[in-house]
Amino acid sequence: MTAATVLAALLILTGCAPDDTWGGSGSDAEESPSVPAGEADPGSALRAVASLDVKGRAPKTGYARDRFGSAWADTDGNGCGTRDDILKRDLRGTAFRGGDCVVVSGTLPKDPYTGESVRYRRGRSKVDIDHVVALSDAWQKGAGQWPGRKRVALANDPLNLIAVDASANRRKSDGDAATWLPAYKPYRCTYVARQVAVKKKYRLWVTRAEKDAMVRVLNSCPGERLPGGGSPTEAPARFSAK
Repeated sequence: MTAATVLAALLILTGCAPDDTWGGSGSDAEESPSVPAGEADPGSALRAVASLDVKGRAPKTGYARDRFGSAWADTDGNGCGTRDDILKRDLRGTAFRGGDCVVVSGTLPKDPYTGESVRYRRGRSKVDIDHVVALSDAWQKGAGQWPGRKRVALANDPLNLIAVDASANRRKSDGDAATWLPAYKPYRCTYVARQVAVKKKYRLWVTRAEKDAMVRVLNSCPGERLPGGGSPTEAPARFSAK
């Protein structure tokens, strides 16, 4: 019996196919990583994954959106709500109402989640502002134990916010990297790197499945840099949350 015949027989017995690979909901499969996160280049997102604590998911008990403060609070004090700040940053060809704060129209040239161009029109919007690390996910991985001002900071941190196609955002829901990845494959490395950056910045933990998924994605782009910036991890004293 040849080696190929033996392999074929084993695959039949185990129910596996030669290209069996991991894949979360809404994502294509990725092969398991061959580069340990701790051996990646300094400053890379893959290297930063190693610093994330691994714990089980805490209960969602007590979670509500208002536990992260009023939606789109002006935590940076520039006179505009956070939603409009992100629209101004991510859209092109923007038009405003009554100044340069309230965005009424514009175009998302290439949606990070689908790769398609999406038109924004206030009141009939097909564009959402997504929390890259969903607030519910954050609640179950450390934020439920935080003081209110830290939760307000996370909810309004530009590092954790991007303009995206509304339908794709609804499909994501509160999924983490183990359960959802953008359908637009060229953005996956950037997306996961941003999740790692947010979780590292705010000291949120990850589940084992989530960490493994992050490494799988970033192994395909070991040079992907860990993004930085955003706002402080505590909102000004004038803000509060339950």
